[in-house]
Amino acid sequence: MNKRKLSLQIASALAVVFFLNSCSSNENFDDPINPEVPTEPIAELKGFYLLNEGNMSMNKAALDYMDFETGIYEKEVFRTENPEEVGGLGDVGNDMGIYGSKLYVVVNASNKVEVLDANTRKKIKQINIDNCRYIKFYKGKAYLSTYLGVIGDPNAVNGKIMEIDTTSLSVTRSVNVGRQPEELVVHNDKIYVANSGGYSPPNYESTVSVIDIASFEETKRIEVGINLHRMQMDSEGDLYVSSRGDYYETPSKLFVVDTEIDEVKTSFDLAVGNMTISDDIMYIYSTEFSFFTGEITVSYNLLDTKTETILQDSFITEDSKDLIQVPYGIEINPETKDILITDAKDYVTPGKLYCFSSEGVLKWSVETGDIPNKVVFKY
Repeated sequence: MNKRKLSLQIASALAVVFFLNSCSSNENFDDPINPEVPTEPIAELKGFYLLNEGNMSMNKAALDYMDFETGIYEKEVFRTENPEEVGGLGDVGNDMGIYGSKLYVVVNASNKVEVLDANTRKKIKQINIDNCRYIKFYKGKAYLSTYLGVIGDPNAVNGKIMEIDTTSLSVTRSVNVGRQPEELVVHNDKIYVANSGGYSPPNYESTVSVIDIASFEETKRIEVGINLHRMQMDSEGDLYVSSRGDYYETPSKLFVVDTEIDEVKTSFDLAVGNMTISDDIMYIYSTEFSFFTGEITVSYNLLDTKTETILQDSFITEDSKDLIQVPYGIEINPETKDILITDAKDYVTPGKLYCFSSEGVLKWSVETGDIPNKVVFKY
């Protein structure tokens, strides 16, 4: 592995430790009012937003937009539409999602969720929440994972899941989960959360928290694997959870949880940097680092979630693989089945977004901001 890149990654991790604030106790949340419950979109796709993570402590998070009608890729649309916002979008854009008419952008190191009008990109409200990470939506609510404490102490404060009413845009409830919770999935009135403990090696967390939405209590912890991160739910209600291992002797794996009984049913010897499901096929890329070799191994895999088998073919051609330095985000166009992959490159200069056909052939590419992360389609 390039020593400069590794040092940058270590520096970024240390910056997170010292930058993020610890939790302040505040359980007096606003009462929910009539929730916004959007219907499923029936219009055609208009384009997509791309969230650039940006370099730590540099306020370089940025929002781009690809307009399918004009074919124009616009950079820095948040800054353009909200020039009065000092510092722009903020520091470290980690996740985002569209729900109803609103775009929610999770800005991790700035400890906030920016809520925008999804059409005009004008800021509606800023919700201040410490160390926020990932967001999902369900029945008029947004659910947000938060680190709260990251210092390398296995007894450090646990993370939380925060419930946000999408009409009042206020936090209504919270519940404790494990240390440094990452992605979450909402299914059948339950929230599943990947606990990582990623800042407490070798004392990683190894469980998925299960939260009953009605009572908003943690009802179970499913033993899965250490240092959990990504989550995807398939069409049959099986939950796929990635384990990053310890980067030494415990390798990365992909686990499958049966949500009928909330237990692990099988696992795959696959490293997962990120994954997404389209038409019962899971697209997986990995950038697996090993402290033994000091190198990153990049791989691209397909998995049939119906048969639970790994397919032999990669989803991009061999020539296409050579174009991408560090894959950092992936999404499938639900209409064309084009594959969008972001490339973080060296983590300090503008990245790139690649669009491949469903056959894995490059169609186009465009320069993005620094560390392009998440793609969300807009109807």
